[in-house]
Amino acid sequence: MTASLRLVLDTGAEPDIASAAVQLGRALVRTAPSGCEVAAIAPSGADVEEAVPGLADVRRLSFARRELLAAWQLGVTAGVGGGLIHAPSLLAPLTRHDRVHDNDQTVVTVWDLDVWERPDLLSRSAVAWQKAMFKRAQKHADAVVVPTHAMAERLAERSRLGGRVRVVSGAAPTGFAVPVDAVGRRRTLGIPDGTVVLASVDGADLAFAALAGVDLPVVVLDAGEGDEPLVADRATAAGIPRSHLHVRGRLDDADRAALLDSALVVVAPSLRSAFPWRVVDALALGVPVVAAASDVHRDVIADGGALADADADALGAAMQKALASNEAIERMSVLAADRGRAFAWRDAADRVWQLHAEL
Repeated sequence: MTASLRLVLDTGAEPDIASAAVQLGRALVRTAPSGCEVAAIAPSGADVEEAVPGLADVRRLSFARRELLAAWQLGVTAGVGGGLIHAPSLLAPLTRHDRVHDNDQTVVTVWDLDVWERPDLLSRSAVAWQKAMFKRAQKHADAVVVPTHAMAERLAERSRLGGRVRVVSGAAPTGFAVPVDAVGRRRTLGIPDGTVVLASVDGADLAFAALAGVDLPVVVLDAGEGDEPLVADRATAAGIPRSHLHVRGRLDDADRAALLDSALVVVAPSLRSAFPWRVVDALALGVPVVAAASDVHRDVIADGGALADADADALGAAMQKALASNEAIERMSVLAADRGRAFAWRDAADRVWQLHAEL
């Protein structure tokens, strides 16, 4: 008898989460143990077969994504069915089920703790939805996956999940590498060589203060749509010349890799309890990383980069040390590349299969 692991494929989610779902799905297909297969549950209209080749089946629901968010928040899961269900986000059919007698399982994933620690980053509707879904997860999920041990500890403190919290890390996209046309892509993006790249807008004021006086181009990644002028004003107020600043929104994998290839160092100033996707991208490419010290960064970066106290002087000193010489940059690049090899979607898929086997 074939065991089917049914993956909730929400390709309309926030870009990093949607990418994670696709990357995990592809890896699950490639690593399926003997006698196992991967199927999908998706909103109506979602084209998941092309995104994840090799799916044994797709249960396409009658709800479009927006209606599915509302229905599952209320526990309305008609048409989903049972079996082994793995959700790479909080979007999951969380209702009462019998794991012991019917072998039904539902596992969800939490990539950040913003709803509790940084609700200012979310809309009111997003806060309400996430809180409602997490309440359902506490009641009905057989396991809740988080990407770092630091987040697992914090989540255990904030919930009644007990031993149901498990750690399965994310990774850079499979095959993430500098494209052969990287120079042309940077030219199109208007990005010079020899840059300092900020991994996020969150915490950018700290990084801007630390960078004041550093005579290098500064690139800010993942600015929200329409936020570029505001970010530029904040940088200028901190003393970074407008001519040195390049603010970019969400980029596709190839453009992002080409941009990171220009970096002398990637600076990660955020203290969020969230998986640092751009840091992991930088490690995958062997780009030196300097990060504000946080439990999440300690978990992810380990000895693959430099951690500094979250104040401008300490972060600035760490950057100056990283950029002190070509030898220092090369040494940090080697450490970053070594650490980057610790993150792979194949490993994540193996752990997901093991988790469901244990359950």
